[in-house]
Amino acid sequence: MEGTHTMPDPAVPPSPPVPLTALLAREDLALRRIAGPAAEDTAIHWVHTSEMADPYPYLLGGELLLSAGVHIPEGVLGDTAADGAAAAYFDSYVARIVAAGGAALGFGLAPVHDTVPPALVAACDTHGLPLLEVPPQTTFSGIARAVWQLMAQARLAELRRVTEAQQSLASAAARPDPVPSVLRRLARRVDGRAVLYGPDGTRIAEAGSTPATAPANPAGAAADPADADDPAGAALDALARVVRPGRAGAPASATDTVAGVHLAAYALGAGGGFVLGVAAARREPGDHTIASVAAVLLSLLTGEHHSGAGAARSSALVRLLLGAPPAEVAPLLGTGDRLVVHARPDAQAADPVAASALGAALGSPLVDLADDVVRVLVPADRAPEPQPGWTLGVSAPAAAPDWPAADAQAARALARARATRSPLVRHGARTALADLVPDADAAAHASALLAPIAAAPALTETLRTWLSLHGSWDRTAVALGVHRNTVRQRIARCAALLETDLDDPDVRMELWFALGRAPRTAGQ
Repeated sequence: MEGTHTMPDPAVPPSPPVPLTALLAREDLALRRIAGPAAEDTAIHWVHTSEMADPYPYLLGGELLLSAGVHIPEGVLGDTAADGAAAAYFDSYVARIVAAGGAALGFGLAPVHDTVPPALVAACDTHGLPLLEVPPQTTFSGIARAVWQLMAQARLAELRRVTEAQQSLASAAARPDPVPSVLRRLARRVDGRAVLYGPDGTRIAEAGSTPATAPANPAGAAADPADADDPAGAALDALARVVRPGRAGAPASATDTVAGVHLAAYALGAGGGFVLGVAAARREPGDHTIASVAAVLLSLLTGEHHSGAGAARSSALVRLLLGAPPAEVAPLLGTGDRLVVHARPDAQAADPVAASALGAALGSPLVDLADDVVRVLVPADRAPEPQPGWTLGVSAPAAAPDWPAADAQAARALARARATRSPLVRHGARTALADLVPDADAAAHASALLAPIAAAPALTETLRTWLSLHGSWDRTAVALGVHRNTVRQRIARCAALLETDLDDPDVRMELWFALGRAPRTAGQ
């Protein structure tokens, strides 16, 4: 093996590298390669200009180093007797660039030199460093700008490729044969092979084909004849064992390169020991992201298969539809009390994907989405924490016969959380005032009381926010993103329409109670 890696090289920048061939193809730059290896094998990660005689300390690796030759000492060039000095100087100069990981050298023909020194050409050929001749009309800043433009184009192409792959993989996961479909789509996207390993390390599903490998195994003679026939496949099996969940100190992912084939393995987060393996002839930008998306989808699919939770939920649903009482069905969903969580997104309407993601974050697959409210049934020993982008209401722990009452508790807790702008409110053990009034009566009273302003959502939301902030004009303006005078005008309008005194604490309490039980319109 050529080395197993469990994390990316920190020296590699986030933007895709630019092939040197793409830079040479720019007619506006008129660059010309005059020494060193072919440009097809060279990638540029960034551009650096330096006139230091020893640029080594200032290079990170992967640079196109640009120089006008200002650093060349007087007397080194132009004298036949000094040819030996020129060769020694440029040999040291180029060797230091190569040692620092420089990708290529660009030499400007103006304003110091009219030609590229022959000794520099020879040194670049000797050390295998591509040397570009930069014509007088091409500025170094123009070359840097061209590189950034090419990087932006590469990044856009990468994002488009990843987005298309994500959509394709999600579509495959919805097919009747989701696991084989996801593996087939992944293999096609990376132009290689995708393998799903079971908890015992055996291959349980695979798609695509392993790229052709070099005839010799770089790691030496294979221990098994089958390994000699497919060294990359054998190495992928070994890499899968490295990341298998449950193994002490196992990383979440690992990469390797064997016989010219790029390998990657990803531990699936299903808790069942499944692993995704990928083999490809090339390691393209975005491949890791695409494989990670496939790993997430396969985690969900294998989690259902391994734990039997999906079958248990299906059985519970069937029994309910056939008339079994909830108390009899509840044991199929697990033992112990449950919490009911009601959640609403803070920004946009909830969708099935967001609802499933919330359920995963709360540790429960029992998720229901209706009327922009997501309801999750969570084991009582998993106390929900605030979730970014969501407002949550949580019930008290309840046994199966009491789940309907817990559902009402969670709804009231969510209403209080939204009214008080809190990320999470839990139902308290102490009986609240709201618990003394039946929900239907409270809703009817709220609708009647707030009817004069019900047709103006801006007034209703301003009143709700103003009351929640104890009548503070400035804090309400900041919370709503409006001017404080706008808040004053809206509150005055509310007082006029409601025909009441908003300075009266009894009035404020009654309105606060009503706002917590009135249906909220879109946008509130």
